[in-house]
Amino acid sequence: MKNSKLTSVKILDGLYSRFKLATVNTKMTLQKLTNRSIDMYLEDKNFRDEIESSQKLIESGSNF
Repeated sequence: MKNSKLTSVKILDGLYSRFKLATVNTKMTLQKLTNRSIDMYLEDKNFRDEIESSQKLIESGSNF
């Protein structure tokens, strides 16, 4: 893929398992979700505020 950056992120096992199950019969991939989420975060202030204020995940040493 042109103009792409290879990066490594850690994802909580449980969340990733749920994502895989939810997308097994769809064309959604983790890469698509990541790119779309970052784009929405940058372009949509309401989305950004919602993400930044989310308290659903327990903060750990890795700052999830």
